[in-house]
Amino acid sequence: MSELLVTTENGVATLTLNRPEKRNALNDGLISSLKTALRDADRDEDVFAAVIRGAGNDFCSGADLSSLQKISESSVLENLEDAESLRELFILIRKVRVPVIAAVHGRALAGGCGLATACDLVLASRTATFGYPEVKIGFVPAMVMAILRRNVSEKRAFELITRGGDFTADEADSFGLVNRVFDDQSFESDVQDYVAAFCKLSRSAVLLSKKLLYQMDSMTFETALQTGAEINSIARMTEDCKKGIEKFLKRS
Repeated sequence: MSELLVTTENGVATLTLNRPEKRNALNDGLISSLKTALRDADRDEDVFAAVIRGAGNDFCSGADLSSLQKISESSVLENLEDAESLRELFILIRKVRVPVIAAVHGRALAGGCGLATACDLVLASRTATFGYPEVKIGFVPAMVMAILRRNVSEKRAFELITRGGDFTADEADSFGLVNRVFDDQSFESDVQDYVAAFCKLSRSAVLLSKKLLYQMDSMTFETALQTGAEINSIARMTEDCKKGIEKFLKRS
């Protein structure tokens, strides 16, 4: 049985973590498969968005027991190599040109919460649970911190990573970690409707917008404006923009 199920339909690539008996816990194989699937989605010109979800009752509970055992028995260099693999996944999510969306139900804990946080957008069911409990076992959610600080205030980030408690979908929404909270009964259809909206937009405009947004992370104000002007000029030359202007002018 494949640990990652990949389907592409109506412009949406869906990546389903398929280890329900392990609460979709991350291991080397699953992380590798996620990277491969994301690269494939990135190359597919018919894909407008990618969704990461979990099979069964949970999104992802973090690293599995065998991975934790491996961490405890490995050398510093071996652990660094292992951490690099997860780092590559987090970077890849930002480099994939289309929006990458986490559809979270059940538990998203530790590395699973990190995976959701790393996505461009997070959709959550009302009863979903989030948390970074790493400090409880002497671990540090170190790489996730780089993403978390870009999503919430410094004091909120400090609280979430040092206290290690769980928090609800509504709390995650209030923190700025979740884009939408949907009722459990309509979660699947609400996610489909939300994601389908990207297929009705200009693909090139969304791709350029994502690229520019993350490029601006370390830029000065003036550099960001200059880069924005350059992307603006590129966008004007795309077929989508030319057709959009033509359609708008005809309406006017």
